[in-house]
Amino acid sequence: MDKTMEQNRTRKNAAGKIAIIGAGNIGSAIARGLAASGRFRPENIILTRRRPELLEELRGAKFRVGSDNRAAVKQAEIIILAVGPRQIEALARELGPVLNARRHIVISIVSGVSTTQIAAWLKKKVGLVRAMTNTAIAIREAMTCLCAAPGSRDALARAKAIFDALGKTLVIDEELMLSATALTGCGIAFFLRAIRAASQGGTQIGFHSEEALIMAAQTARGAASLLLGRQGHPESEIDKVTTPCGCTIEGLNEMEHHGFSSAMITGIVTSNEKAARLFRGKAAGER
Repeated sequence: MDKTMEQNRTRKNAAGKIAIIGAGNIGSAIARGLAASGRFRPENIILTRRRPELLEELRGAKFRVGSDNRAAVKQAEIIILAVGPRQIEALARELGPVLNARRHIVISIVSGVSTTQIAAWLKKKVGLVRAMTNTAIAIREAMTCLCAAPGSRDALARAKAIFDALGKTLVIDEELMLSATALTGCGIAFFLRAIRAASQGGTQIGFHSEEALIMAAQTARGAASLLLGRQGHPESEIDKVTTPCGCTIEGLNEMEHHGFSSAMITGIVTSNEKAARLFRGKAAGER
C-alpha cells in the first residue's frame, strides 16, 4: 500500500511537467517557447545538460536545471530528447529503466534516429513521438514535423497539441523525417543567410547595415506571410511585382543566372544526404 501511495504521489507531482534532456541551443529554444506559450510555467520545465552551468541564464528565468537525467525523468511526464545522434543510444539505455509506460511520453528531436531504434534501446513500451523543429520555436514561430511509433496515436495527439502552440505543425510519414530535417531544421539557416545577403546588397546600394538588415528581414517576413496567409504559390505573388522591362524581373533573372534557385535546392539536397549519414557515421567513426 505504501509503495502504491508513493507511486500515485510521484505521478501527481509529475503531471504536466516536461523534462528536456540535452538542453543545448534547440533544447533551450524549446523551453523558452513552451514558457512563452503560457501552457507551461518555467518552474515546471526541467532542463538537463552535462555542463549545467551553461544553463544559468535559464535558471535565472525560473527554469529548473541540472545534470541528472534520471532524476529529471522521474519528476516529469513528457520527456523531450534533444541530444545529438551520437549520444542518443547511451541516453536511451540510461533512461529506459526509469520510464513508466502508464505515465511518460517520449518525444525525440534527434536527427536521423528512428522511433524503432529508440524503442529498442529504451526497452520500455511508452508513447513515442519523433519531431523535427527549428530554433524559431523560441518565439513560437517554428515549423515542426511529427510522426509516431506504432501504437502511439495518443502520444502523437498530445505532442501535436504542444507544438501547435509553438508555430505550425505537420504530421508526416517517418520516412520523410530526414527530409524535414533538411527543409525545416537546416532550412532556417538557409533563409537567414538569404536575408543576410539581401542586407549586404542593401548596404552596397546606400543603407546603413542596421537599416538594411531591418528592411531585408521585414521584407522576408512579409513574403512568407503572403504565402501562409493566402495559401498561394510564390510565382503568383512574384508576378504581381514584376512588370515588363522592370527592375524586379531584371534582378531576378540576374540572380538566376548566378544559380540562386539551384544553389538553394542543392543545399537542401546536400543537407538531406548528410542527415542520412549522421547516425550511420557513428559506427564508422565519422567526424
